Amino acid sequence: MSYRLAKAGLRVCVLERGKAWPPGSFPRTALELERALWDPSAGGHGLFDMWWFRNLAACVASGLGGGSLLYANVALRMPPEWFEVERADGTPEPWPISYERLERHYEAVEEILKPVEYPQHLRATTPKTLAFVDAAAARALEPFYPPLNVTFAPAGEEPGRPFGRPGDNVHEAQRYTCRLVGACDVGCNFGSKNTLDLNFLSLARNHGAEIHCLHEVKAFDSVDGGFRIEVVNHEHTPGKRLEIRAKRLVLCAGTLGTQYLLLTNRSALPRLSPQLGKRFSGNGDLLAFARRCTQRANGRVEPRVIEASKGPVITAAVRDARGFYVEDGGGPTFAAWLAEMMNARNAALTEARVGLKLAWRYLTRNPERNPGRDLSLLLGDRHVSWATLPLLGIGREPPQGTMHLRDGLLDVDWSFDVAKPYFDAVRSTMRVLAEEMGGEFVGNVLWKLNMVVTVHPLGGCAMGTSAQTGVVDPVRGEVYGHPGLHVADGSVMPGPVGPNPSLTIAAVADRFADGILEAAGRG
Repeated sequence: MSYRLAKAGLRVCVLERGKAWPPGSFPRTALELERALWDPSAGGHGLFDMWWFRNLAACVASGLGGGSLLYANVALRMPPEWFEVERADGTPEPWPISYERLERHYEAVEEILKPVEYPQHLRATTPKTLAFVDAAAARALEPFYPPLNVTFAPAGEEPGRPFGRPGDNVHEAQRYTCRLVGACDVGCNFGSKNTLDLNFLSLARNHGAEIHCLHEVKAFDSVDGGFRIEVVNHEHTPGKRLEIRAKRLVLCAGTLGTQYLLLTNRSALPRLSPQLGKRFSGNGDLLAFARRCTQRANGRVEPRVIEASKGPVITAAVRDARGFYVEDGGGPTFAAWLAEMMNARNAALTEARVGLKLAWRYLTRNPERNPGRDLSLLLGDRHVSWATLPLLGIGREPPQGTMHLRDGLLDVDWSFDVAKPYFDAVRSTMRVLAEEMGGEFVGNVLWKLNMVVTVHPLGGCAMGTSAQTGVVDPVRGEVYGHPGLHVADGSVMPGPVGPNPSLTIAAVADRFADGILEAAGRG
């Protein structure tokens, strides 16, 4: 949105509550991760913002580039036949926009993000990719390689080579091709991911847009044919509110952030649609694991090397006809070490046994040339981290949640029981894949508590053809009853996108930008 409006010659000011996170600044140590949480009340202006509700939790990003800083790069288009949502009576209701109307906007976004499939010359070097694809093919699940917003080294070139010019991005940072270290979801320290700060926001700045980080919008209302916006500058004037005036206000704070802003400022927006807060979903996000995978070799069953920390977080996927995708997962190397430490069986007993054995050898002066086997027991059996593959589910979860304020805080009424049939279907496909890899299917710990975590919250300000059916119109994303106030993020989705939603959100924002520019006489 900022790029399109600035390119057309409009004065644009981008207010980002979080910090800029240039390549090399993302947390890796325990101390850095502790300081990377978003909690302004405690002076924390970190990257990770956790929201906890009764049956649902959400992890979103806070920083210049938003959710793209933490996403797994997948740039899938929404299938044309999924542009509908199921009504309460089970009948389908078409979205107010169709795939055909969005197609050219997909193309416009892809031209800048440049998504590519995981390159063929890298697939054979990534054990998790081979394991997932082989298992899916063996069960006729038709695996494929989704397009990724990542810059990879071409065949014959070593990963990690520099590319591009530092002056082309807002950080003036050198970027490097993907080093296959599995850190996409905790921030890429090499600039390999094509995150929004490195393309659209950089382009917006180059066209004259002002970008102010650590500026959090707190309140706004209509004045003199425009908007008065109250902002807290977290860097220089903590607690003191600044005031900005604008002819148009476009909310792009993410599903949870935008919803919170609209609800807390509802008294200044008396004509808001009664649909505000409705049609919330987590886009069917589900995390599970194929644990301790095995293979038969030399007539015996051995651990299968998966190495989930090698490669980008997601490299391959399957699409299930029941309305969801399952994708291979991954994570940084430090997560593998953590898994070993947390899952080593009888870790204390093992430590004591090995310690006594080495102490006895010391006291008896019995030489030991190769104590490596004994010491390796302290690290776990490697079967946990080396042979475990995270599985990521995503799809057409019923948009049955409602967002509202409770004691001044955002709350979500979301039923685990209503969503469970969908999740049971996703788990059944995950189980098939885990079994084919010779592994054990296990859910995450929150599943036992009837709780799930989403990284793709959607809805709450749904598009509709009128104020009775939606909060914003489907042409400009303009809030019904409040000219000049727009929303352009995941909250405008009338239902789940199904695949990873970032590309569809960007395409919708591009469509809304067309509508705003046309209304401003710049179309």
